[in-house]
Amino acid sequence: MTDANASTQTQTQTLKPARELADLPPRFPGESAAYRRARNDLLAAEIELRRHIERVAAQRRALPPGGLVPEDYQFDGEAGPVTLSQMFGAHDTLVTYNWMFGPRRARPCPMCTSLLSAWDGEMPDILQRVAFAVIGRAPLEKLLAFKQERGWRHLRIYSSGGNTFNRDYAAEDPAGDDNPAVNVFTRTGGQVRHFWAEEMGPSTADPGQDPRGAPDLMPLWTILDMTPGGRGTDWYPKLAY
Repeated sequence: MTDANASTQTQTQTLKPARELADLPPRFPGESAAYRRARNDLLAAEIELRRHIERVAAQRRALPPGGLVPEDYQFDGEAGPVTLSQMFGAHDTLVTYNWMFGPRRARPCPMCTSLLSAWDGEMPDILQRVAFAVIGRAPLEKLLAFKQERGWRHLRIYSSGGNTFNRDYAAEDPAGDDNPAVNVFTRTGGQVRHFWAEEMGPSTADPGQDPRGAPDLMPLWTILDMTPGGRGTDWYPKLAY
């Protein structure tokens, strides 16, 4: 058992039961006893979900070393050519997002755009802890023109049109459609390794469910999941309304 798993197991053994923590009295104006019972049942489930998310995160952190990156890919960046290892800057961890905006697309994927718009606001905080790169296969000028149109201020945009990074780490066919992908890389002693990738997709989706990772990275869906209508079955974000 790894230290991370042992720590998680010990923590789980000493936690108060979720049902005990969720036993709250009526809290809001006009709520019925039936509502409070159902809400407390849900609260217990939410506490267990939070604990499971923590256990999964600890399991992720305890992964053994991933594969060495086969080459120091070169990208076109806003300040000129840059390699994957240079993207780390002063950090030892690099998060990359494969943006579905390839050379065959006139406009980028609306879903990717919604996600990146949310992350742009978070980026000053994210960059305190890790490096972050947004990578698309379209020419850099096309990527940057949309960045300006969208008003993104903090995302660091790179074009991978001249390398095989998207093919190697997003399973993209150079002649086909783009795929979204989140990858995490680490750098230790001059070696760059792959740490983790979001590998949940169409093949792992449950019936009637859009393929997505867990936890879901999109703040949009997190908000809608807390509403009576949820995500809906036929609604997706658009580039303009």
